[in-house]
Amino acid sequence: MGDIELVVSHAKKFEALLEKRFGARGRGLHEKVSSVEAQLPAEAVKKLRYVATIRNQFVHEENVNHLDDREGFLQTCRLVEQALRTHRAPRGRRKLMLAVVLVLAGVAAWAGFQLRNRLGWR
Repeated sequence: MGDIELVVSHAKKFEALLEKRFGARGRGLHEKVSSVEAQLPAEAVKKLRYVATIRNQFVHEENVNHLDDREGFLQTCRLVEQALRTHRAPRGRRKLMLAVVLVLAGVAAWAGFQLRNRLGWR
């Protein structure tokens, strides 16, 4: 596999992992990282931004066609993948989201009950 294919395939894999495991949104790896940055370890964010920058250089710059440090890039990718597969969003954030959903469900049920009473449906 050539360097271009290697870089692009890793960037795509990380985008998919960010979407599936953390609910990332955006058009590219940088945007996806930004959308879930608070959920990720700082070192993983730094490494993901490195991968995204290398990917953008390969795709957008005319004179970039090989990795200066292929083994270093691969090591970084191994560390990023391990971090994304093992790290979980902070529990407090999940509990907060559950609380919000429950409150919204309660409000919707109350509003439905009020509407039913106003319309005289019993």
